[in-house]
Amino acid sequence: MKIYHQLSDFKKLDNAIVTIGTFDGVHFGHQKIIKRLCELAKTSEGESVLLTFFPHPRMIIDPENQELKMINTIEEKAQILASLGVDHLIITPFTRDFSNLSANDYIKNILVDAIGTKKIIIGYDHRFGKDRLGNINTLAENASTYGYQVEEIPEQDINDVAVSSTKIRKALLDGDVALANNYLGYAFSIYGPVIKGDKIGRTIGFPTANIFVPETYKLIPGDGIYAVTVEMDLEAESKDTELNDSLSTFNAKPSTFRGMAYIGQRPTINGMTRNIEVNIFDFDREIYGQNIKMNFLAFLREDVKFTGLEALTKQLQKDKEETLAFFEGK
Repeated sequence: MKIYHQLSDFKKLDNAIVTIGTFDGVHFGHQKIIKRLCELAKTSEGESVLLTFFPHPRMIIDPENQELKMINTIEEKAQILASLGVDHLIITPFTRDFSNLSANDYIKNILVDAIGTKKIIIGYDHRFGKDRLGNINTLAENASTYGYQVEEIPEQDINDVAVSSTKIRKALLDGDVALANNYLGYAFSIYGPVIKGDKIGRTIGFPTANIFVPETYKLIPGDGIYAVTVEMDLEAESKDTELNDSLSTFNAKPSTFRGMAYIGQRPTINGMTRNIEVNIFDFDREIYGQNIKMNFLAFLREDVKFTGLEALTKQLQKDKEETLAFFEGK
């Protein structure tokens, strides 16, 4: 998959099969659109193009709202889209000027003149252009003028509940990673380097790797204990200073370990910051600076303040037993 960070970097195609959207999460509904996109590109001897935006439009339109977090970082999204077979990914910087482009100018200037669109595949609720006034009808009205075709993908349901990025975000914030993963079609994950902590876990027999997530817009699940798998490239060198190594360099076949993760402020020791930590089972290597990927599989319990480290240790032992039982039951 070729990636373009500016529309101006993209060379207009003769037969572009295009879809548009933010695609946060690249969930089951999104995957249906992308599958159809790739099928049409193949059968029509064209090339599939996915046009997305960064930052998320709501971050620009409503900058005061800091509550919106993304299911995927832009790199995570690109990696998923590449795995689905998309030929071209255009990541258009979303700005105020871009948001003021009318729906008709959006069609002519971007879809037709810049990309060379011959067919557009969109979801049932897609909106575009200034004030989100453009929709399937706008595209259809302009189709004969510009010589493209339009296809709409109907609403995708799972268990009679419509899939949406908003519902996935809520499930993750509630700690319901099982539901989120059901919607996504894959395990929600976070990725980042291991940073140094205060090493309290080592003193009670549960050493943890503290993960730093560089992207402040990345959604972090609700506080609590989770069953997770941890992926890492054991051949990579640790780098204490380089905390933003690209996800694209992550080993395609990393080593995978089981573990239990903790998200919270560590109330038992009166912690002041929200930590992301993971106790990796059967693992004792120093991995400071190493990039790791943590896949969330099940929620075990909420965060609790214990009377002291002894009570916390006893509970962690129970948590580990429950985590191992989860994996054995899979």
